[in-house]
Amino acid sequence: MSKLEELINELCPDGVEYKTLSDVANYSTSRIDAKEIDAQSYVGVDNLLTDKKGKINSSYVPTEGRLTRFSKGDVLIGNIRPYLKKIWLANNDGGTNGDVLTIQVNNSETLSPEYLFYVLSSDQFFIYDMQNAKGAKMPRGDKSAVMKYKVPLPPLPVQREIVRILDNFTELTAELTAELTAELTARKKQYEYYRDSLLTCPLTSENTEMTIGDIYNFQYGTGNTIPTEGGPYPVYGSNGTVGTHSLYNSECAPVIGHIGAYAGIVNWGEGKHFVTYNGVICKHKNDQVNKKYAYYLLLTQDFGSKSKNSSQPFVSYDVLKEPKVTIPLLSEQKNIVSILDRFDTLCNDLTSGLPAEIEARRKQYEYYRDKLLTFKEAKA
Repeated sequence: MSKLEELINELCPDGVEYKTLSDVANYSTSRIDAKEIDAQSYVGVDNLLTDKKGKINSSYVPTEGRLTRFSKGDVLIGNIRPYLKKIWLANNDGGTNGDVLTIQVNNSETLSPEYLFYVLSSDQFFIYDMQNAKGAKMPRGDKSAVMKYKVPLPPLPVQREIVRILDNFTELTAELTAELTAELTARKKQYEYYRDSLLTCPLTSENTEMTIGDIYNFQYGTGNTIPTEGGPYPVYGSNGTVGTHSLYNSECAPVIGHIGAYAGIVNWGEGKHFVTYNGVICKHKNDQVNKKYAYYLLLTQDFGSKSKNSSQPFVSYDVLKEPKVTIPLLSEQKNIVSILDRFDTLCNDLTSGLPAEIEARRKQYEYYRDKLLTFKEAKA
């Protein structure tokens, strides 16, 4: 029997009391002058990191006005989507703004701030917070609803043991994830090196020189807004899928972002899919070039650096068509595609390879965290 099980059997064998957050904690009402803070002690919502990774120092620090004061041990939560899952257990005093909720424990003799931090890091709380968020364009967490969230309140020794376990598990998971991420980064660099080497071939009597425009016709996607009605077909914008739609306008082909921050980014559109105006539909037209080989050629092009930049980056048809490439025989193209597909799966496929293992570690941690924070409710 583990120490935690012994403590539960001894101190709360019949379950634990659940109390609303407002019964055990409060929002900070104290204020601090902006002139008293610096880059380390000011926390805006952009400075909070996801997955309990703390915060980064702020590049922007307000110089006037009054801010919400927080103290060491307070729990700070991002309160505007997409920052609702950002959370930090403050390790110093400072100030923050209205986009961050500052939650203070009323009595540390009955509720450990570290334990509350893990409770408010849980998927249960995140789902609850999302369900109660208000606003259309930029939903915010409902401050009154947050305070109605029910917190399991085991005896303090049980809370401390849970914190000890989760601290150790968090550290171990972070180490393993860092190792896997480092390996993934190395594999991606290796993949890019071999991809570029394999796709670089000399001009010979068997190989053919052509432009990207000889391989593809390009057409901007449809509609300036992301379809919201849903459907069986994935929707591609400038950088990957952004929703689903009942219609499609491309099939098994690359999609290139052509405007904004993702101008020049190349993605593969699997199966039938819909491309918005933020993406370029790539229509393969040359039987001398294997479709997947042509896609890999697109990945080696630096379209982004050639984008026109008036108010924002914009990749034109001319930029896409211009690059010259050398094309080997179809049999050689198929061999190269086979090699690159295996590398691509190892590096990028979310259902296998290293990204899948990193995701599995994260889910394993979340499973055990949520299990440790789930208690039978004591009868009144």
